[in-house]
Amino acid sequence: MKSVALNAYPRSLARRGGAKKLRASGRIPAVIYGGQAEPQRLEITAKDLDNLIHHSISENLLVDLSVKDGPKRLALVQEVQHHPLSGAVLHVDFHEVSENEKVTVFVPLETVGEAAGVKTGGGVLEHVLFKLKVRALPKDLPEQLVVDVSHLELGKAIHLGEIKPPENVEILGDKNVPVIAVAIPRTEAEEVAAAEAEAVSAGDVEMIKEKKEEGEEGAPAGKGAEKAAAKGAAKGAVPEKGAPKTPEKGAAAAAPAPAKGAEKKTEKPAEKKK
Repeated sequence: MKSVALNAYPRSLARRGGAKKLRASGRIPAVIYGGQAEPQRLEITAKDLDNLIHHSISENLLVDLSVKDGPKRLALVQEVQHHPLSGAVLHVDFHEVSENEKVTVFVPLETVGEAAGVKTGGGVLEHVLFKLKVRALPKDLPEQLVVDVSHLELGKAIHLGEIKPPENVEILGDKNVPVIAVAIPRTEAEEVAAAEAEAVSAGDVEMIKEKKEEGEEGAPAGKGAEKAAAKGAAKGAVPEKGAPKTPEKGAAAAAPAPAKGAEKKTEKPAEKKK
């Protein structure tokens, strides 16, 4: 990676309000750390930084930082913070490096060519990893890694160990991890079945939850009913006001008393026969 010259100035306004004023004046707050020197707050002209970023392939940049009233410092652009809406640069972190020491960075991965599985088999090219971790001297660091996928068949993948790095560059990580693959497309029936399976599983969860809630609500009522039934069996039902106390007495009282005349008539014919 070729280094690019960039001018910087010691930052005078260090607080949060000072950073806003700095951006309003056309400069971007920055910081440089690493190496043997102490971290230093800097400010960079927004126009110079925009030109540097827009003319680069990625944000992995190696700069020869010329700080006013100080020595030149070789540094990597470690992080560029952007505004979430406007995309404007808010802050830049520089990591000072040595020309003779290897560094580890993440490099973006790009593909060239049209995969055979996409062209003839109707597959879908999938990026499992978009950046790869590499280690090299600053001057040997690549701005990006390019992989040819034209030979990739349907259902096949390119693994990390199959990617050939540039000279003097080492790709770090598990060599068996898939990086790029051509996936077999789902049929309409498979998509519908998958959607229905997800809906059924979601419905099962809701039904289990409802049953659990019903069981929790009904538990106190069931216990109360059992207690009431046991109490009623032990003591007997409490009679209402005016009702007979026992079923036997109530039955006797309910039966009509025989008339006196009827008793006499039944007894007299029996005496005459004797």
